[in-house]
Amino acid sequence: MIHYEYPLSERIRTLLRLEDLFERFDAFAASPDPHAHHAALLTLFEMAEVAARADLKSDLLQELDRQKAVLIALRGNPHVQDTTLEQVLTAIETAHQGIYRLPGKVGQHLREDDWLMAIKQRAAIPGGMCEFDLPAYHFWLHKPADARASQLKHWLAPFSSIRAAVDIVLGLLRDSGRPELQHASNGNYQRMLESRNPQLIRVSLADDLPCVPEISANKYMLNIRFVQAGPSAIRNCTAQPLDFELTFCNL
Repeated sequence: MIHYEYPLSERIRTLLRLEDLFERFDAFAASPDPHAHHAALLTLFEMAEVAARADLKSDLLQELDRQKAVLIALRGNPHVQDTTLEQVLTAIETAHQGIYRLPGKVGQHLREDDWLMAIKQRAAIPGGMCEFDLPAYHFWLHKPADARASQLKHWLAPFSSIRAAVDIVLGLLRDSGRPELQHASNGNYQRMLESRNPQLIRVSLADDLPCVPEISANKYMLNIRFVQAGPSAIRNCTAQPLDFELTFCNL
């Protein structure tokens, strides 16, 4: 199955973008190739830009507090496993304390590094990071892979509390919904949302179906248009009937 997610608020959209950047960074940083470490550094710059939203820290702190209160109320519930509940509560408290202690904007440590900012400035120019543009960076890329990986890990470390909070919030959000099997007969699906007010809509398709969902939604209506996939495909609705899973997620 391939999962397609559609956020219905700017806050969830930001969290999904950060999650994607964290995963991308991990993939690039795990490789010993200098080009992969170059891509990891550019991903760090993107991460800092997305996380610089003034209200990100306060939003995450408020959401963690809210989820902590909800979960504490479940203590003693016979349908809830105590060990798992306490592990989640500990993770929430650790992430909360880490964010609370973060000074300034998220990613400020990158902006205060003149060497990194020189690289970021040249990165905005197409082809602007050649060795003759940034000889010091060229030298860094020729360091041993372990040394580069250690430096990348050091630059990522201040994001750890934000990452933990993002993982917790998105994990709880995704777990809040239950997938429902739905059917589209002519490439279109429409549904009234009534009082659901979802924060995230998930559409899951079998990975062998040659189409993708184009999702649009507001607090009243959900529309999904299944269009043919592929680089050169004409973006028409698929004519074949198809089954898919639909999940409404809300914290």
